[in-house]
Amino acid sequence: MNEIERAAESLRTGGVVAFPTETVYGLGADARNEDAVRRVFAIKGRPTEHPLIVHLAWAAQSGEWAAEIPETARRLMQRFWPGPLTLVLPARIDVPRAVTGGQDSVALRVPNHPMALALLRAFGGGLAAPSANRFGAVSPTEAQHVRAALGDSVDHVLDGGPCSYGLESTIVSLLDGCPQVLRPGALPLADLRDALDEDGIKLADLTASAPRVPGALAAHYAPATPLEVHSIETLATRAEVLLAQGLRVAVLRRNRDLHGTPTLPLVPQFLLPAEPEAYARGLYARLHELDHLAFDRLLVEAPPVDEAWWAVNDRLARSARGSWSKGGLRGSN
Repeated sequence: MNEIERAAESLRTGGVVAFPTETVYGLGADARNEDAVRRVFAIKGRPTEHPLIVHLAWAAQSGEWAAEIPETARRLMQRFWPGPLTLVLPARIDVPRAVTGGQDSVALRVPNHPMALALLRAFGGGLAAPSANRFGAVSPTEAQHVRAALGDSVDHVLDGGPCSYGLESTIVSLLDGCPQVLRPGALPLADLRDALDEDGIKLADLTASAPRVPGALAAHYAPATPLEVHSIETLATRAEVLLAQGLRVAVLRRNRDLHGTPTLPLVPQFLLPAEPEAYARGLYARLHELDHLAFDRLLVEAPPVDEAWWAVNDRLARSARGSWSKGGLRGSN
């Protein structure tokens, strides 16, 4: 019995398995086994009203979970599955409420990673799988991130190397006719528009009336190090203020020419690629690394404000709010 078969057998008996996807590592359990699903919530420390994404091996399995699959959903499945797109559809009455967070909708995805697909095919059913980390923390993009965060609480950790996208899937609701983006992610909005040959895709107003989806809290994806996002023009001034307070400061910025911008003080600088896809791929891994270095404050250069950077800007804004909402933060204002 190989590693995939052992993990699939563990899932059949109520086990919890961490596995790689192209977006981030997931923490999977049999989506039909409510006791196993509750273990996922307990391991993560995740509130039970937060729904989970059901991961499938094939699009054809969607009918086992969704009460209705509109033509628009089928077009998106055909174009983007397997891939970093999650679709929110009306749930069948037999879908466990633990998976849906008590809602009448269900989130479905077919991941595009060979190890994830091998596990799903060996298991044969749907896996309810949030990111394999503590609730509200930075998502894992390598197996070592999972082991560091969750330790021995997980029955199996499958190591598929670094994730190729490094950001969570884009979540699109098809509950109300017009597709609504509930969470920006690895699949760009431009690709969705191109697939549907229309501009009728909108960003949902995430009010109480919108379906709850993973990763939509205002404070989320948070490192342990207090994080601030500033324009390149104001980074130097902010760094000087913090240094004067005796804090250990690091700067995270894009790898580009800074000619004509204020000179940064002598603080450690960490770089990410200047292109949005490559930046996204490395962002979480860099945040994990910087947490281990235990700086008092992390100053991040604000990325451009345009559609290509939408998901990155979303994650940085939530990370900043989340890092300040945690207890036991390093340093002071």
